[in-house]
Amino acid sequence: MTTSIAHQDTARTGAPLSILTLQRRDHQRLDRLMDRARLTLATGGVEHEVALRALARLVFTHAFAEEAVLFPAARRVLPEGDPLSLHIEQEHQEVDELVSRLERSSPSDPEHAELMERTFAALDEDVRSEEDDLLPRLQQELAPWQLRALGLQWGLLRLTSPTRPHPVVSRRPPGQVLSALPLTVLDRARDRLQQVGEALGGRADGVLTALDDALAGASGVVERLPVIRTGERPETDRGTAPDRARP
Repeated sequence: MTTSIAHQDTARTGAPLSILTLQRRDHQRLDRLMDRARLTLATGGVEHEVALRALARLVFTHAFAEEAVLFPAARRVLPEGDPLSLHIEQEHQEVDELVSRLERSSPSDPEHAELMERTFAALDEDVRSEEDDLLPRLQQELAPWQLRALGLQWGLLRLTSPTRPHPVVSRRPPGQVLSALPLTVLDRARDRLQQVGEALGGRADGVLTALDDALAGASGVVERLPVIRTGERPETDRGTAPDRARP
């Protein structure tokens, strides 16, 4: 019988660098960012946008590294690794699609709060799938040193992963791996432009918007390259993620 890593201390999860410990730490940070986004929703403005951007950076670097490192490991060592990872990949697809819609909405839009809560519900379900099911099964099969090695690989890849939603990109190698470099460069360049815009306080908005649009267009071109979509399972293809019931 497996025990959720949510109820285990660091000694049981394999020390600070274990993949189990690192995953749980990210999930705890995610909870704090969701709370921050909810608190800033009433005032809207820059604080709410900053909270959502921080949440997106955490979510998408976390998920991309999982799909490149954690899920292939699960498929290698767990008899049920393919259906387990496929289920979480479907949850990732749903989150990508919801966040893409959330980014296009404004806090002043009537549906923004509802869409945000739908996104957070999908994230909560993803966390439960990982902490209650996939990760405890890996814990039973891998030695502590193997969990730490997996954590090191995952942590290093997170530093060079895309920071924005890309719903049409394959969630499995080779397409997923091939997309890493171009999308990471483009996403992080857009992040830097946003930081510059905030520092300038609205000055040069036209120039920065034009540059951001150009980078977004380049991302769209990369996403649709046939090689970037290779390895995709039909169950996680664009537009097939389940539509969660509205609260």
